[in-house]
Amino acid sequence: MKMIKKRHLSFREIAPNMVTSGNLLCGMLSLILSFHGKYVPAAWLVFFAVFFDFMDGRVARSLGGGSQFGMEFDSLADVVSFGVAPAFLMYVTSLQGFAGVTGGLVVCFFALCGALRLARFNVVHVPGPFQGLPIPAGGLFLASFVIAGFSLPSYVAAALAVTTGVLMISSVPYGNLKGLRKGNSNKKKFFFLGFVALALIVTLHTSAPLAAISIYVVSGLLHFDWGKWLSLQEEDPLKERV
Repeated sequence: MKMIKKRHLSFREIAPNMVTSGNLLCGMLSLILSFHGKYVPAAWLVFFAVFFDFMDGRVARSLGGGSQFGMEFDSLADVVSFGVAPAFLMYVTSLQGFAGVTGGLVVCFFALCGALRLARFNVVHVPGPFQGLPIPAGGLFLASFVIAGFSLPSYVAAALAVTTGVLMISSVPYGNLKGLRKGNSNKKKFFFLGFVALALIVTLHTSAPLAAISIYVVSGLLHFDWGKWLSLQEEDPLKERV
């Protein structure tokens, strides 16, 4: 009988998945807090999940420990933190009891679109802008209404959830910042964005996250490429000869 040799995973392979676990933990805690009526902390946990979602890729690249397993695990965590958790939060705050089971169907549609968006990204992702609104942005968009303290009418909340879901599975191009590195990013534009973010926080307070994520959502509809705008553009060789 042939024995299967066990393979021990190295730290560089485990570390990124440990960070991804933080993403999943935030999503689960957000669901628990929503269930207990702690809506604002639940919404902030969706934002905290973005930190872990961003860092797991950075850790994987720095350690050279990225794997197919890690990519699949990251997608599963994203479904919970940016699909199910924001959908449930929107349901309990604005859509519970809306037109019978319609409110429940609406948030199920949002979560389903998020899962489809991730599956498509894993299979057909190509370099350049994202095709469709990324699921973290979709989840943050819904959660930011709770942080802002807006009491949305049920029909408005339903329209927002459905529209956001449609944008996730659409082919609308959205700026991709993953290709930016220290050597190819425009520092002046990053400082400008930092100044704008600070101004939003000072002037809008708890509505600042909603304003920021709304700008990103609208930018895709306008075909504005944030990745291209923030990168250092190479000089046209024809211009150098003039």
